[in-house]
Parts: sequence; C-alpha cells; structure tokens
Amino acid sequence: MDDLLRDIARARIGATFNQYAGRDGAVRLANLERYLAERSGADVLALGEAAGYQGMRWSGIAFTSERDLMRWGPPYRTTSDRAGGWSEPSGTIVHRVLDELAAERRVILWNTVPHHPHRPGEPLSNRRPSVAEVEIGAEFALRAIELLRPRRVVAVGRIAEGILGDGAHYVRHPANGGGAAFAAGMAAELAALDAG
Repeated sequence: MDDLLRDIARARIGATFNQYAGRDGAVRLANLERYLAERSGADVLALGEAAGYQGMRWSGIAFTSERDLMRWGPPYRTTSDRAGGWSEPSGTIVHRVLDELAAERRVILWNTVPHHPHRPGEPLSNRRPSVAEVEIGAEFALRAIELLRPRRVVAVGRIAEGILGDGAHYVRHPANGGGAAFAAGMAAELAALDAG
C-alpha cells in the first residue's frame, strides 16, 4: 500500500490537480494513510468517480470534506484556509448513510481518478474526468482493490461501474438528487454481504 500511495502522490493524471503533491500534499497523504489504517478490516470498497473541489482536494480522502475531518478529530488535519473548512454535498450524504448503517469503518471510500479534475483556469470547480484520465486512474483503483482485498466492491456511479464491469455491484451516485437511491443501494449491498 505504501508503494501505491507513493505512486499516486507522484503521478500526473491528465489535467487533474494532484492534491498529494506540493503545498500540504503530505498532510493530505497522511490523512489518507490514517483513514486506511483505521479501516484495515473493512470488507467493502466503494469506488466513486474522482476527487472533488469541496472534498478530497482538501482532505485527501474520497467523498470526505474538511468538516468530516474536524468531526473525526486529531490526528486528521485540514489544509484549506476556509473558515469552518469545506463541506462536500455528496460526501455529506455518503458519511450520513454510512453512519446510519453503522458502516463507517466497514467501508473504504476510494475514487476511480484519485486526483481532482477541474475546468481550465478554475481550480475550485469540478468536471467529468476525460477517458484518458479514467484509464490512468483505473490502474490505481484496481491496484487498491487488489491490495485491500474487500469482500465486495461497490461501484458508486457509472464511471466506476465502467472500469469494474462485472466485478462490482452498482449503486447510484449521491449527486444530483441521487441521495435516496444511494442510501437504498448501500443498505442493500451491506445486507446482501451479511446474508451471504
């Protein structure tokens, strides 16, 4: 896992922002390392699309904002100078659902593209990753799955489903009104795993 994280920190993925490089990159990488250590026994990996400007860009953890880090407390650290930290809408839904399902430590959140795709000249924006960016990011995602060996891989959204194909179970991404479908899908996936 150390090699994978080091490779992600050094990688260039198209025109994305690598939040693990440069200023505060080491803090974000340490956040991710701590997050993974706390979930070493997780049996589910939920794979999303890409880092977002309100969440992973600052926290280093998929679907996770600085407000989540503040709620979790030390040793997690924030990296922006925004008063009160950033809050990510999709991440808020994801962590609320995981809390309600008592599955926060049971699920590892990861992204197909581990860096932040943004519109040119607008670092605080999100854009869909390009096909080439997804292809490069997928290599990291598949390595993470191989190393973490979850009992179940859940594709959160169509981009993740596209790279995982038959190897994953699909749930709706929580963005754009998908919160209820995401919650129902995750509940069903965890119930199926427990029953199985």
